Amino acid sequence: MAEGFDEHEHEHATQLADFLARHPNTLVLTGAGMSTASGIPGYRDREGVRRGNLPTQGPEFRRSQAAQRRYWARSMVGWPVLAGARPNAGHRALAALEQGGHLRALLTQNVDGLHTQAGSRAVIELHGNIHLTVCLDCGERSSRASVQEQLVAANPHFANIVATPLPDGDAQLEPEALADFRLPACPHCGGTLMPDVVFFGDNVPAARTAAAVAMMDAADALLVVGSSLVVFSGFRFCRLAHAAGKPIAAVNLGYTRADPLLTLKIEKQAEHLLPGVAHLLNQTGGDTPLQHFAQGETQ
Repeated sequence: MAEGFDEHEHEHATQLADFLARHPNTLVLTGAGMSTASGIPGYRDREGVRRGNLPTQGPEFRRSQAAQRRYWARSMVGWPVLAGARPNAGHRALAALEQGGHLRALLTQNVDGLHTQAGSRAVIELHGNIHLTVCLDCGERSSRASVQEQLVAANPHFANIVATPLPDGDAQLEPEALADFRLPACPHCGGTLMPDVVFFGDNVPAARTAAAVAMMDAADALLVVGSSLVVFSGFRFCRLAHAAGKPIAAVNLGYTRADPLLTLKIEKQAEHLLPGVAHLLNQTGGDTPLQHFAQGETQ
């Protein structure tokens, strides 16, 4: 049995390892639950109910300076938590599984960039990357870290505010007076900046969606990790897999929108389960069924 694994955890790891051994071209889809062990709060509870502030809506952000001030003020306060986040054991295990040839590719609904930091290579970030900003006027991209320096210099009265962190660099903060909050400006043209992410109310870019759908078409199974799949941009891949007769496994605490479609569901935290799965597959090569591991025959 793998070191540090109890019998119950070992059984779950063996089930998922066997699923991946039988489907070596599995596509992985990850959500916010993947990154909670890295200190980034998730969006929803076990029943799929949303927590925290109402999300920023893309159309409102683009037309309203008040919405921009509200977003950037909360982001300025919440950014340090996200900027300091590092990949957890679950991220590293998925990277190891990809490198070992046990996964085809990875789609993520997360914008934190932690999969690529962990070493995953075949990654599509469906909702973008919060570490970049894009100018709505000239289209140039800038680093979010440099924008934070600009925000702090322009709004020193916000620099020492402490608030409960929320997903994606947001904070539980509703400033009463934002009229004097100074917005960041594009370093290239002085235009309006927004994070390079897909806000609620916006669509995933068509080319990105097409590339992700092509990945699903080429895969022989789907593995969902840390997502309730309430948002359609993720759930659509479960629908595609099910329609094509491809098996779907999920590792998630609590409800997922795809529960009726699942072949296998394991209610464990990714950072606890996935390292054991990687251990089992990478020590066997993943080329045979793993039933023998159920008897505790690992090293």
